[in-house]
Amino acid sequence: MSSVNLDDLTPRSRAVAAGRPDEPGEPLNTPLVPASTYLAGAGFRYAREDGTPTWAALEEAVGALEGGHATAFASGIATAAAVLDLLDVGAEVAVPVYSYAGTRGLLDHAAAKGRLKVRRIEPSDREGWLAAAREADVVWVESPTNPTLDLIDIAALTGNRARVVVDNTFATPLGQQPLSLGADIVVHSATKLIGGHSDLLLGLTIAADEGVAGELRDARTRNGATPGALEAWLALRGLRTLPVRLAEQSRTAALLAERLGEHPAVTKVRYPGQGTMIAFDLADADAADRLCASLRLIRHATSLGGVESIVERRAMWPGDAHVPAGLVRFSVGLEDPEDLWRDLAQALT
Repeated sequence: MSSVNLDDLTPRSRAVAAGRPDEPGEPLNTPLVPASTYLAGAGFRYAREDGTPTWAALEEAVGALEGGHATAFASGIATAAAVLDLLDVGAEVAVPVYSYAGTRGLLDHAAAKGRLKVRRIEPSDREGWLAAAREADVVWVESPTNPTLDLIDIAALTGNRARVVVDNTFATPLGQQPLSLGADIVVHSATKLIGGHSDLLLGLTIAADEGVAGELRDARTRNGATPGALEAWLALRGLRTLPVRLAEQSRTAALLAERLGEHPAVTKVRYPGQGTMIAFDLADADAADRLCASLRLIRHATSLGGVESIVERRAMWPGDAHVPAGLVRFSVGLEDPEDLWRDLAQALT
């Protein structure tokens, strides 16, 4: 892979340069390698156990951005399952009340089977989080949270008894690097902003400790949670443009958050000051549903982080019924901000 000193580069340049071939005669970009098995000898042997050159390039690039040891998985939820697979029976995991429903679903299933204990904490309950960091086995942090975009102080939780795991999907490695704040493991749904085009399923873990990274790789092999060759290649290609996409989409999001805050139909705007995600509250579920049905340019769909703008009322989904009924999650895309605002304004009225 590339011999350039990545430590000398800014994150924007690192996203472009990391994980590239570097020998004369090699392709400029890491190719899609759909092989499952290799000739015996040094290097790769069998993809489920050793990966592929495409996975390796993606893992190198993401690891360089997050500052740790990366492992690619079949999906974002597969990363959560792998992290939980490392825990002993009876371990306690603290998780935000408002967080990704898939992760909470995994935890609820493990709790129902008697495998794990789950502590649910309001994102704003600082003392509750500090207590969990001292007492639980894992604190599972989202900052910003999904879908309410609350912030949790990651650094304040580190250095205690609990292993700190951060879902960094919303912030991306360019918005924050939790490992540098003392976190132990970072997880991503690369399906979202890293991939950036709503055309793949893939997850990533990044561990500060190489031994923990090895355990996560073993969990991937043991459970067969391996990414597809095409998906890994697409995620790596998407990563190359993440810096420019994130910057442009974030500028648009900041503008739209300000305008939404001034609109009389909007009762609350949730925006952490940066990033591509906005959540805003309307009067009730009916108002939110009408908005979603009335939009023309902005699409009504689940997921987030693509080049197209997407909205949905999160409380309609199983597992998110406790979310405010009128909350609309808005993933801001790359369309012209004035076109997006005109679409929002007509739907709000």
